[in-house]
Amino acid sequence: MMKLLLSCAISLVCGLAVISVNAATLPGIPEFIDEMVSRHHFKREELQRVFAIAQHRPSIIEAISRPATSRPWLEYRAAFVNPQRIRLGVEFWKKYRLTLRRAERQYGVPQEIIVAVIGVETNYGENAGTFRTIDALTTLAFDYPRRAGFFRDELEQYLLLAREQQFDLLEVHSSYAGALGIPQFMPGSYRKYAVDFNGNDKIDLLHEPRDAIGSVANYLKGYGWIRSVPKAGNSLSHKDGVNSAQPIAMLARANEDVCISENATPRTLAAWSAVGVVPSVNLAKDKPARLIHFTVGESKEFWLVFNNFDVITRYNNSDYYAMSVFQLAEALKAAREAGQ
Repeated sequence: MMKLLLSCAISLVCGLAVISVNAATLPGIPEFIDEMVSRHHFKREELQRVFAIAQHRPSIIEAISRPATSRPWLEYRAAFVNPQRIRLGVEFWKKYRLTLRRAERQYGVPQEIIVAVIGVETNYGENAGTFRTIDALTTLAFDYPRRAGFFRDELEQYLLLAREQQFDLLEVHSSYAGALGIPQFMPGSYRKYAVDFNGNDKIDLLHEPRDAIGSVANYLKGYGWIRSVPKAGNSLSHKDGVNSAQPIAMLARANEDVCISENATPRTLAAWSAVGVVPSVNLAKDKPARLIHFTVGESKEFWLVFNNFDVITRYNNSDYYAMSVFQLAEALKAAREAGQ
């Protein structure tokens, strides 16, 4: 199967953009092929054909060198938390409400968080990426020294995934970083966390929203998402007024002279209170949290963020990203409850 696909794809080489350069000339590829043959029993000739067709694309290096998180917070947020993405998210939620409800029951991740992750990642599957995956991962694995090891591992995972899923290596497209499909899973995460959630005995994150929904929930659970367990008689709080749900993030009052550089390490809410940080909701004092801040106009906005917020950063290691997911989720939930 792979041999046939590779033979058919050779004819595409002549149509590639002139700014691309054949990737086979990049240092390290022969050794990588040796490893794949020895470790995973790939056929050397087939891998040599793959890398003879794969393209080294400088535009990928440019894209990864200027991430969206380099923008100011309010500009970054506006790209994801806006009326159009809220409207499309509510439509997605209505269409897949039964699947989302089942995913929440099975994995403990709220429906609005699942929808928001997919919304931030690909606008609910509309923008899954335009870069050929083999080009993206090859370029980054062999011409991006800062994270070459990571992308080399992901290239290995992609070749294994393609063999398992019978992907056409030269037809699948992704983000510039090689993230795949509706939920933008890296190949290693695809192999580890993707699930068949529509019951058709096939895992397809490239085209199947139901599989994407279950897989996002499974991913977050796998990284330590803590399920909220409502107390009997009251879904929100104990009788003493202390909120019993698992918080993600909440606004806090803090003195402007709080040293932000020291707040990466979680502290209990009691410890935060001792230095003048007060959460907007009454929570158990032994609950650990990080304090983060965002520049809003001329001032700073302080947030206490908890375990589940940090789980979201495992999807994308950025407080901007996790806060955008959280705020989009809150907006989606409010819009749906309002009947929009």
